[in-house]
Amino acid sequence: MSFHLVVGHGPAGAATARLLAQQGHQVRVVTRSGRPAQQSVAGVEHLALDASDPAALAGAARGAVAIHGCAAPPLPQWAAHWPALAASLCAAAEESGAVLVMLGNLYGYGPLADPGRPMTEDLPLAATGPKGRVRAAAWEQARALHEAGRIRAVEVRASDFFGPGVTDGGHLAARVVPNVFKGRPVATLGDPDAPHSWTYLPDVARALVEVAGEERAWGRAWHVPTAPAASTRAMVALLAAEAGTGPVAVRRLPAVLLGAAGLFSPLLRELRETRYQFDRPFVVDCSAYEVAFAVRATPLEEQVAATVAWWRERVRTP
Repeated sequence: MSFHLVVGHGPAGAATARLLAQQGHQVRVVTRSGRPAQQSVAGVEHLALDASDPAALAGAARGAVAIHGCAAPPLPQWAAHWPALAASLCAAAEESGAVLVMLGNLYGYGPLADPGRPMTEDLPLAATGPKGRVRAAAWEQARALHEAGRIRAVEVRASDFFGPGVTDGGHLAARVVPNVFKGRPVATLGDPDAPHSWTYLPDVARALVEVAGEERAWGRAWHVPTAPAASTRAMVALLAAEAGTGPVAVRRLPAVLLGAAGLFSPLLRELRETRYQFDRPFVVDCSAYEVAFAVRATPLEEQVAATVAWWRERVRTP
C-alpha cells in the first residue's frame, strides 16, 4: 500500500481518490474546505488547505509516491490563479519527491489549422486565448523541471468529461441530461452534428492512476483513452434511448443569444474562447497511450448506461 495525494475533489479528483482507495492505497485529498464534494469514501482522508500555498501543499505531500493534480480554479479565474497553483504543485513535487501527475485538457493546442485532423500529443501548444495559454504554460513549467531532473512529471489530457459524477461544466451534463429525462429539447453550443470526443470520467481516473506507477510514461503528455468521436446529437439520442424518453430535439444555440447571455453569465462569457471546439470537428487520437499502456476506453454503450443510471438516481433524490 502506498500513499497518494489528490489535489481537488471535483469529478476527476473524486473518481481518482475513490479508485486509489479501492486499490488499497492510502489517499489524502486536499481542498480549500476539507469537505468531500461528493459522498465520502472509506479510506480517504480530507484535509483543508490552499493548494496554491507551496509550503502547505508540500507538507501534505510528504511521504507520497504521487501527487495527482486534479484541481482547477473557476473558469473565469483561470488566467489569474492557474500560475500560482501550477507553481505550487511543482514545488510540492520537488520537495516531496512524489511523481506529479497533472490532469490536463486539450485547450493548449488551440484551434487547429486543419480541424479535420485528430489531435495527437506531438502537436504544438499553440493556443492564442488566455485559458489555453495558461494551461499550456502549467505543463511547460512541469516539463522543464522534469527535464532538469528536479521533479518527475507527467500530464494526462482529456477531452470534455462525460459520465457519472459530471454535473456542472460538462457539455453533456447539467445542460443536457435533465432535459433528456424530461423529453425536452436540448440547446447546444456550436454545430450539433460535428464529431466530438467525449472522455468518460472513470477512464480519466484509471489513466491518472496507471501513469503514476509507470516510469516510462513520465516526462511527456498522454491522451486519455477515449471512445470514437460522436456528435452532440448522436450522444443525446443514445442518452434518450437509454433513458426511455424517446427522441429528443437538439437545437443549436444561436451565436447572438450566446453573446447576449455572456453579458450576464461569466461562465458563458468565458466559453467564447473555446467555442471553436463545437463549431467544427474536435477529435482526439489516443492511440499512443493504447500502444504503451493497459487502460482502454470503456465501451460507449456501457458509458451511456452508467451515466443514465447515475442521473436517474440523482433526479429521484430530493
